[in-house]
Parts: sequence; structure tokens; C-alpha cells
Amino acid sequence: MESPSYRTVLETFTKRNSVTQSSNLTTPLTAWHCEHGARLAEFAGYDMPIQYTGIVAEHNATRSAVGLFDISHMGRLRFDGSRADQLLDHLLTRRVTDMKVGQVRYSLVCNEEGGILDDVLVSCLESPSSKNYFLLVVNASNRPKILKWLQPHLADFPDVQMTDVTDQTAMIAVQGPRAVEVCKPLFSIPIDQIGYYKSRVTQQMGKATILSRTGYTGEDGFELIVKADEAPRIWENLMLSGRDAGIVPVGLGARDTLRLEASMPLYGHELDEQIDPFRAGLGFAVNLGDRQFVGSEALEGLKIGKATSVRVGLMLDGMRAARQGASVLDSDSRVIGIVTSGSHSPTLNQPIAMAYIEPSMAIENLAVEVDIRGSRVSAKICSQPFYRRKSS
Repeated sequence: MESPSYRTVLETFTKRNSVTQSSNLTTPLTAWHCEHGARLAEFAGYDMPIQYTGIVAEHNATRSAVGLFDISHMGRLRFDGSRADQLLDHLLTRRVTDMKVGQVRYSLVCNEEGGILDDVLVSCLESPSSKNYFLLVVNASNRPKILKWLQPHLADFPDVQMTDVTDQTAMIAVQGPRAVEVCKPLFSIPIDQIGYYKSRVTQQMGKATILSRTGYTGEDGFELIVKADEAPRIWENLMLSGRDAGIVPVGLGARDTLRLEASMPLYGHELDEQIDPFRAGLGFAVNLGDRQFVGSEALEGLKIGKATSVRVGLMLDGMRAARQGASVLDSDSRVIGIVTSGSHSPTLNQPIAMAYIEPSMAIENLAVEVDIRGSRVSAKICSQPFYRRKSS
């Protein structure tokens, strides 16, 4: 049983005991999750593992050793054609036309007003036949929206082919301080020499794999994109390779607490179409200047304008976690902001949260209060991230 402090993570999902009774989508690894006691629940239209042995145990295993995540619900869109880079450069806030093979960039998709439609990873890759192409990884819940939004832009680039390869592939994350140790024996290339935010098209025990040194936990590690029918074997290979390193399968519950400790924004919480990149603290992901892209004109103005709120971290006293929507108040009981994500931090052993507050109140160590279901809880503004891994 999870302690009450962690129930708020589980309550964000609709619980289900058997995937066989569900009409939701499944991943190529769903059968494995069921066979190994995962607690499944609906997320973004998929039946996904929320936890196996428990959120805290899985979280701590990822921080101390290595965790294995099924993230196949994430959308994967492939772009082929000589002008694929120009199309994506027109659509994304980060520059794409100067990307080299093997580079991965975190970027944003914005509307004309500068609001965030999604945050994405874009990779420049080379196929075994030496053809360059781009891969865009989008959030699972935003995939239908992004696919629809892309259509009129694709019409302007008839020589570019976009293929949704989500259903033909699976995506697996290996995260933690021992992730390199676990993955290294399975690849013929020296994966420890792959830099952060770099990617390679390679093979894992003879199985075609896109390997990226990226993640959503604040730890070192890799994300693998593989063929759907080969995913179970690759997953088993990773479990076997990591047996002595303490590898454990990890559900979405711990993935959420891990990303929160690392202060990584989650769409629908810290990001949405009413929030621009500068309010969210993601100005590094916007390349303005000598280029135009969807939303660039609005973002030029937003960059130099006055923000109505900014994203901050909160450390709460006691053991109660703040939920999304909880009010943040100053010493005069005036509402100055709102919590977007909150949970008990297994690493710090206290509640943490992210919130949007008035810019003038974004002062480190400033004492505030958070209204949790009618009760005032003392807190303080803190720097982010809450957790930063030690350099290897």
C-alpha cells in the first residue's frame, strides 16, 4: 500500500484491474506488464502501467540504480524529404536547419499567439541507407491535436512526407546512474561516448534501434525506439542485462515524481495554450532573430513584455502534498499564484510543488502559504530543480 502522501499521484488516473475489459489502446509491452503484476490505468487513451511494487520503491530504484519505462504511448512522427528541415524550422521554436545527424533538440510547438501547443523532441537521423530524416516525439495526449494542426502546413511542403510511426514502434526508457552499465553490453557501438541529447541509429542484439541519450527523470540514461514486434525481446534483454545492477520496471506514477523533482514541465500542468515559453521558463528553447516560424512574431513581443506570472518551485512544511489548482498566498493572505504540480518527494522526503506566481513574488526563500483543501500550509519559494544528479 502506498502511504497517503502518494495517493494524489494515483488519483490522477482512472484505475482498472484488467486490461482485457478495456477498450483503450495498448502498447507492445502491455502483456508483459500484466504478467508481472503492474497496476494498469488509462492515460492518454492507453492502458499504461502506473506502478508495479510501488511508486516510492520504483522512484528510489531509478535514483540509485536503474529503472525501465514503457513510454510507447508517446507519439512518434517521421519526416522525410529534402525540405523536411525547412518544414520543421517553420513549425518549431528551436532552429532545425542547422541540425547535424545525431543531434536531438528539445523544442516547442506554439500557436500564432505564442501559446504552447506541445513540447517535443526533434532528432536528425540517418537511415542505414544513408538517407537523412527527422523524428518528432510528441506528448501522447497531444498527438491527435498535433497531427491535425500539421495538415495545412504539410500542404505547403508537398515534397515532404510525414509518417505517424507510433503504432509500428515502441519506445522504452532506461534511466538511472547505472543505465550506461546496463545498456553497454547490448550494443556493438560505444554508447558511453554518445553525448547528452545525441542520438544514433544502431542495433540492439541485432534489432534495429534508435538510441538517444535523453530522458524525463533528471537521471542519465537512454530512450530507445524499436519495432513494435521486437519490443518484448528488447525489454527482456534489458531486464536480463540489468539484473545485477538492480533494474526494476517503473510505472507512470514514479515517472511523475521523478520529473517533478527534476522540475521538468508536464503538458496540461505547467504547459498549455495559454502559457508562453517565457512564462514557463523555457526561453532557452526559443530561437528568435533571423528566422520566422509559427508564433515567432508574438513571441518577439512576449519576450520583451511584462509576464503576468512565472514558474517557481515550492518546498512545503509537513507531509501534505499540494494538488494542481491549490492557491498560493502571501503573508497578507492574498492569492499570488496557483500550483500546477505537487507531490511528496521521495528523495527529499518532503512535499514539493511547481506553481505560477506573480513575478514580484518570485523571491528565493520567500515565505508563503498553500491552501490545501481549506487548510493553510507553510511553504517557501525555492530554486529549481529540486534534485540535480551528481556528475559522473
